[in-house]
Parts: sequence; structure tokens; C-alpha cells
Amino acid sequence: MNTFIYMVRHGDSPKEGNERTRGLTQKGLLDAERISAILKEEEIDAVISSPYLRSMLTVEKAGHQIGQEVTVVEDLKERIFSARDDRISDQELVPLLEKSFSEPDFALKGGESNAECQERAINALKELLNAYRGKKVVVGTHGAIMTLMMGYYDSRFGLEFLHRTSKPDMYRMEFKGQEFVGVQRLWE
Repeated sequence: MNTFIYMVRHGDSPKEGNERTRGLTQKGLLDAERISAILKEEEIDAVISSPYLRSMLTVEKAGHQIGQEVTVVEDLKERIFSARDDRISDQELVPLLEKSFSEPDFALKGGESNAECQERAINALKELLNAYRGKKVVVGTHGAIMTLMMGYYDSRFGLEFLHRTSKPDMYRMEFKGQEFVGVQRLWE
């Protein structure tokens, strides 16, 4: 029996604030309702999330639908871009992402590189694949780390893919054991 990982990028969140504690905007909360309706049809077994509030809030209702709390996995947090705790502006983030995807070992002081983030995230994902073999698991996540996890298995998922994703967004990844089988976008 194959394992399905539902990568759910968080909904729209405020442009200001602390990375860990920024919640969702009104649009983000409404979209989280739509996410939970889609996931209800998928017969989910478990809901896991990044420790960041916006990710937890995006998948929280899906957990309640199956009678479970969201399980937080620290290593699924977004890539640490810098030593600052506040959100990096889009003007700073776009060139940083471009350089990071062309030079995977590049990192700002106090931050982590794409290579470091991908290694951290893939280790967490492989643990989930072992722990939930044959199950359907939601993973509340973020744009960069989701792209790095998906890109580990398929090179089509790179910077251009990241720029095309939305907030929220959702992809169902299929695995046979640890082997990647395919992916399908579920968010319209």
C-alpha cells in the first residue's frame, strides 16, 4: 500500500511580524476552510505541521475532522533565511531566493542554505514515510521548504515552481516505501 503526503502550503498571512507567530489573514482563514473541505474527501490519517502558527492554522481543521490534534515537527519549519525573527520583505527575499537556487550552499549570516534546509526537511519527511507507511498524511508547510522537499525527488520543482505556487497551495505526493511515485496538485 502506498503512502500519500499532502503538502499544504499555508494560507495568506500578514506581511509583518514574527516568523513563528504570524497567523493568517481573513482570506487565509477562509482558504483554510476550503483546504479542510478538500482534505475531508481524501480520508486523511494524520495531520503534521511546521511549528509556525500560519501553517498550523491552515491544517488545524483537517485534524479536527479526523479527531486529532496537529502534530508539530520542528524540522518542517520554513527555511531560516537570516538571524532575524521577523519576516524578510519581498524586495529582499526575491534576490535571496534566486541566489539560493543557483548556489544551493549560499546562506546569509545566521541563516541556512537551501542544501542545509533540504537535508533537514528530507530527513523529517523520510521519518514520516516510515512512521506512516500506507497512510495519508497532511503536512502543513511553507513555500521554500515545500519546494526543496519536492525538488529533492523531482528537479521540475525549483525556483520557477516556487514562484508559481499560491498561498495556500496543495500537492499530493505518492510514495511506494521511500520511493517517489508522483505528484498531483489539488488546489485550484
